Amino acid sequence: MFDAIVVGARCAGAPTAMLLARAGHRVLLLDKGVFGSDTLSTHLIHQPGVAALARWGLLDAVRATGCPPLDRVSYEVADIRLEGCARGVEGQRAAYAPRRRVLDPVLVEAAVASGVEYREKCVVTGLLHDAAGRVVGVEGRHDGRPFSERSHLVVGADGMRSTVADLAKSPFTVEDERLTCAYYAYYTDVPASLELYESTGSWVAAVATNDDATLVLAYFPQSRFDEIRADAGSAYLEQIRTTAPALYERIAGREPVERLRGTGDQQNFFRQAAGPGWALVGDSGHHKDSITARGITDAFHQAESLTRHAGPRLGGDPTALDAALQAYAEERDTALTPGYEATLGVARLEPHEQRLSLLRAVRQDPELTSIYFDTVAGIGSASALYTPKLLALL
Repeated sequence: MFDAIVVGARCAGAPTAMLLARAGHRVLLLDKGVFGSDTLSTHLIHQPGVAALARWGLLDAVRATGCPPLDRVSYEVADIRLEGCARGVEGQRAAYAPRRRVLDPVLVEAAVASGVEYREKCVVTGLLHDAAGRVVGVEGRHDGRPFSERSHLVVGADGMRSTVADLAKSPFTVEDERLTCAYYAYYTDVPASLELYESTGSWVAAVATNDDATLVLAYFPQSRFDEIRADAGSAYLEQIRTTAPALYERIAGREPVERLRGTGDQQNFFRQAAGPGWALVGDSGHHKDSITARGITDAFHQAESLTRHAGPRLGGDPTALDAALQAYAEERDTALTPGYEATLGVARLEPHEQRLSLLRAVRQDPELTSIYFDTVAGIGSASALYTPKLLALL
């Protein structure tokens, strides 16, 4: 009997398993993939996520992979250019964007070192229930062989198309239309820190990552997806050329070091976060457009929140555990709704004159620029930007 079974061993599941194990619980971590595999990702960990890595004692391990600190941000839209750095949180002013084949093993290894039992090539096909209908474990196939395990809590951390969420019949509580499609590739010898470029119908970003490579992303309106994917390579380069000409000059004529990747399935939703004997963390319970790159940082937040609420109740009175899971669900929605709404605003790819006027005022002052980059990183709310200094400039 495990205290918790976590399904999905990436940036939501592995930290959840690790933190529950560090709290003294017996935890089983399952993943359908294999250790160290890559996955679709923007890679970016904003400063609140970096602070979490530092609290967990894992930031040095991420730095040791050669992933460079992103301690300078530039943002261009219309006639405006902002350049600077966030004020940060808990002393962490730099972001990081590690490759997922680097980050995920760091997280899984930390979970195993904390006492988690880890099994890969495990496909969950069902949830076990008691007579009252409470979830009490999982069943499936491990490396092709049937298995079942029981636990006080099953955590779904298995991504946007979560099997656990479907099996638990978790309803969508918020659901919005898809707004963008995105394509990206990696280039070497293209120096960058974190660069963001916006125009009507377009968003382009460049992010330094491992192996002296730079991730270059291009976003398009979802309405153009069928057109874009018909010749994604040409559309990708043209989007960069028209939105970020200086960046285009740096990659022009260069071959990407890996194939172009992309997706038109950028879903925007919240699902019910928990129920009797089960909970969801990461993309399984909440997903939004990757244009603001909040997914990893939000996953870390949910791992800590679930552990704080549910950890002390595991193995005790099921009614008390259910109350703790409900508290986690409410905290998740309160914490992540502002970022969700802000992301939808950016993903509409329509820079409005009111926001441009705000940015023209912000660029006049380095402190306001840092506060603005705090909001981009999810450190503070947009209201924090409206200081007396900004109001005077406006």
